[in-house]
Amino acid sequence: MLRLAEEVFAARQDPQQLDVNEQVLEKLQQLHPASVSERSDASGPYCWILLIPTTRPLMEAFLSGRLSERELCDRTVPGPSFDCLYLCSAMVLTEYRHRGIARETALEAIRQIRERYPITCLFVWPFTPEGDATAQAIARAAGLPLLTRPHET
Repeated sequence: MLRLAEEVFAARQDPQQLDVNEQVLEKLQQLHPASVSERSDASGPYCWILLIPTTRPLMEAFLSGRLSERELCDRTVPGPSFDCLYLCSAMVLTEYRHRGIARETALEAIRQIRERYPITCLFVWPFTPEGDATAQAIARAAGLPLLTRPHET
């Protein structure tokens, strides 16, 4: 899944993006165990969802371009409450796509996070039209508004 993430996002070549590694995964799980969710079968993981619960001021700084994705993650620290949720990554292996797996996995993770935190909105920085459509479907199903950071051209 890390190899697929590198192919899709090319994070190592973009200083704005979060370069997901074991330390980042550990930090996300400290924020909330459901921040890192996956589905797997006997062959290994086929769906991977990363969510970052955070605060409204950090979300607004990220959406306006004042914070990079890396800085958003770095500045989000475990705390008593988060009110926003960043849909950081949703990846599904090609042979498992178009079955609603990413949406279902994300919705279950969001449900678990909302049990602890009063999440009022979702936000996303989509890299593909499919990612944008998936984020919109997740937000609709979760009953939360979706805010989007545009890509620089």
